[in-house]
Amino acid sequence: MARLIADKYKEWEAECNERFNTLKANEEELNRIFIEIYGLQDELTPEVEDKDVTVRKADLTREIKSLISYAVGCMFGRYSLDVEGLAYAGGEWDSSKYSTYIPDTDNIIPICDDEYFSDDIVGRFVKFVEVVYGKDTLEENLKFIANALGGKGLPRDVIRDYFLNGFYADHLKVYQKRPIYWLFDSGKKNGFKALIYMHRYQPDTLARMRTDYVHEQQARYRTAIEGCNQSLLTANSSDRVKLSKKLQALTAQADEISKFEEKVHHLADMMISIDLDDGVKHNYEIFKDVLAPIK
Repeated sequence: MARLIADKYKEWEAECNERFNTLKANEEELNRIFIEIYGLQDELTPEVEDKDVTVRKADLTREIKSLISYAVGCMFGRYSLDVEGLAYAGGEWDSSKYSTYIPDTDNIIPICDDEYFSDDIVGRFVKFVEVVYGKDTLEENLKFIANALGGKGLPRDVIRDYFLNGFYADHLKVYQKRPIYWLFDSGKKNGFKALIYMHRYQPDTLARMRTDYVHEQQARYRTAIEGCNQSLLTANSSDRVKLSKKLQALTAQADEISKFEEKVHHLADMMISIDLDDGVKHNYEIFKDVLAPIK
């Protein structure tokens, strides 16, 4: 059945407000009782400021970012739409837990500044929204999400920009700089980015990333650069400016991913195993040369 995220948010907002107002009233009543018992009427007032109430009101941007984080968890199989709580946090993988929305098979989800891969994180997120809320309301729901993120432009572009530039910083905050999703990142030019789930890491993960994604992305850059050069031969002056800027950006990305590929190649050949008991900080340090820095 098709559903609107906007309606679900209104229900959640009303529930949060009711809980907030009830707790505030209770806290103020307790204050009145203690003020009366101890005769502090001339020194204290029972009123409680909103900021001091111990439960939060709903916040649209925060809730949408939480929804996106949960969706990423479903992409990796950490969570499942078919079971409550954690579905996978290490140990033996149980595929029977997933039927409504199937997690990514190889535990590698690219984040691209364009639609280079059909199964990149934006494509997977769109599919998640479709599965959970229905196909008929998909575009309306994506627009609602994009508006909540505060971006401008087409909904999918806004969502893509959040994954490229905002998601990982938010993930680091939520997990207090101990990320469970690791961002493999070639650098500031966005030549290559991909997430993996630490608990599903395998010694051959980097080798698969290199051959199935990094090499594929390099080939796409070569094709795009060749296309720009061909178009420049017959372009008018106005188009030449746009094409030259695009060519410059693509060349920078190609150079960046080339250097990144060398680092990934080195680590991939080592077939590194990790022990989850060593913790995030220790294991992240092993791959620091190819991971986004923790800030």
